[in-house]
Amino acid sequence: MLFALCTSAQAQQPGKIPRIGYLSPGSGAAEHSPRAQAFRQGLRDLGYVEGKNIAIEHRDAEGKLDRLPDLAAELVRMKVDVIVTGGNSAIRAAKKATSAIPIVMPHTADPVGDGFVVSLARPGGNITGLTSSAGYELFGKRLELLKETIPKTDRVAVLRDPANLGTAQSLKETETAARSLKVDVESLEVRNSKDFEAAFQAAVAKHVDALMVLAGGLFNSHRSRIVNLAAKSRLPAMYSEQEYVLVGGLVSYATNIEDLYRRAAIYVDKILKGAKPADLPIEQPRKFELVINLSAAKQIGLTIPPSVLYRADKVIR
Repeated sequence: MLFALCTSAQAQQPGKIPRIGYLSPGSGAAEHSPRAQAFRQGLRDLGYVEGKNIAIEHRDAEGKLDRLPDLAAELVRMKVDVIVTGGNSAIRAAKKATSAIPIVMPHTADPVGDGFVVSLARPGGNITGLTSSAGYELFGKRLELLKETIPKTDRVAVLRDPANLGTAQSLKETETAARSLKVDVESLEVRNSKDFEAAFQAAVAKHVDALMVLAGGLFNSHRSRIVNLAAKSRLPAMYSEQEYVLVGGLVSYATNIEDLYRRAAIYVDKILKGAKPADLPIEQPRKFELVINLSAAKQIGLTIPPSVLYRADKVIR
């Protein structure tokens, strides 16, 4: 009888479930963000149930990017099975923290140029995942759409963080497209949270007609602030991610980031089943969306041309 009871107890002991370290540069609410929810949905689609056969350890920098190295190191000390993180600052922090634990990046603009992987086909090392860019021609498309939205646009300011290495090429491609559209480009650098007001004041002083906001962890942590400053300055703005439009921004033409986070779960699944990150090719985005906020347009006295509205994938009223 004792033998039977011991055998039954051992059978009921749950095995060790895999742990995912989810590192976010955002706020404490990032755990419940659309991106995190999309990632969880991707896991559920593959049969993973949080708390049952998978565990997720969330670590959020709360918009303070200098905290990312410590948070990444904490996940490494916890010996998680895989780290999921997006955005250059967070990926770089995870890469520096470990060369052994697999890292899945749901999105980054230029993984090869930023030194995260050797190539898209064979990443090498311990990092794999998805890129949010289908090529730098996307920046020309954004500028073209901005010009169609505000036909009289002659001068555009580009808001960028020079610490984000990918923005140098992004700016170059934007300037190339601008020449063909006969538009002048003004680069406005924002290196920390204290620079936003000065950047918008410079945009107004330079009499720009519109604004383009490039991607970056610093900007993502201050989306509402950027959107509010654009409205206050009465500047029509094109954003690199639709989340800006969802919090009141004017327009975005971008990769569907939530789709990338959902697809990131597929990489996690393959790694947990024994695949090596070095052998999993980096995938490119499949979905692009034009999102327009008519309330934001009304706030700055702008009428969106019907030809642009007709092409929108999502219109916020």
